Amino acid sequence: MKIAFVGKGGSGKTTLSSLFIRHLVAAGAPVVAIDADINQHLGPALGLEEAEAAALPAMGERLSLIKDHLRGSNPRIASAATMIKTTPPGEGSRLVRVREPNPVYDACARPVELDGGAARLMVTGPFTDADLGVACYHSKTGAVELFLNHLIDGPDEYVVVDMTAGSDSFASGMFTRFDMTFLVAEPTRKGVSVYRQYKEYARDFGVALKVVGNKVQAPDDVDFLRAEVGDDLLVTVGHSDWVRAMEKGRPPRFDLLEETNSRALHTLRAATDATHELRDWERYTRQTVHFHLKNAEAWGNERTGVDLAAQVDPGFVLGESVATPL
Repeated sequence: MKIAFVGKGGSGKTTLSSLFIRHLVAAGAPVVAIDADINQHLGPALGLEEAEAAALPAMGERLSLIKDHLRGSNPRIASAATMIKTTPPGEGSRLVRVREPNPVYDACARPVELDGGAARLMVTGPFTDADLGVACYHSKTGAVELFLNHLIDGPDEYVVVDMTAGSDSFASGMFTRFDMTFLVAEPTRKGVSVYRQYKEYARDFGVALKVVGNKVQAPDDVDFLRAEVGDDLLVTVGHSDWVRAMEKGRPPRFDLLEETNSRALHTLRAATDATHELRDWERYTRQTVHFHLKNAEAWGNERTGVDLAAQVDPGFVLGESVATPL
């Protein structure tokens, strides 16, 4: 199951995504955690020291390796250099799974120990001085989108992505890659503004969107959120002494998380798991192709010097039963 945490900057989406990752790992579920935010905070939120987090291998710096592996023997892709962030898989492409070992995980993922379990953590990499004036942040997150396009995941397997703040993910098709999108919103007008943007953009793409109210202090906060987002409000989260200790670098055992917040995490998982029976792999593949053709026409064909529409395999549909080529 693929889950995105989104929200405006400062809403607490990284904190909520890290808690959800800990919750899944504590339950024994296999988890791939991906930090796709321009501010790389997921590692520290999962307990890494700043130096450890800074030393994580960046997916954006290993894009050639990722492309070369995913391309496999797909005859429609002449070279890894002609792959772009939206390139869809086809016959002969190498697909990735949550549990398996593969060269992408070897190069880009590192295990993070969490209360007796572990999650694979991957990061896009920070926006560096060398990128200023010559690149946009989507050149970094493109590695994540390409990875998700080639991912096969099943029930009780989880890929949790801490997305960039605001509605930047709509600059590509990555917002359609998830079974569930949790929008973290504070009970303020600014807090719900990103929700309105997401709701409007995602309406035509079948995106499952639920709001997690954060920093809720009183019933009036809940009433405000309910009035603004209606039935999309799934659950609310209030003050947490556990989180405060975690932010100081001294997290207690995870089973000491407040009961109300623990119940909220159970609700998030239940809502995610319920989407499995609604999966439509044909629509998922069709959306992959849709955004690939848009990007090809807008900039990809000119940049690569080839007609990227030819990369589309019209008979291929991604799905849990698709075999993974060696």
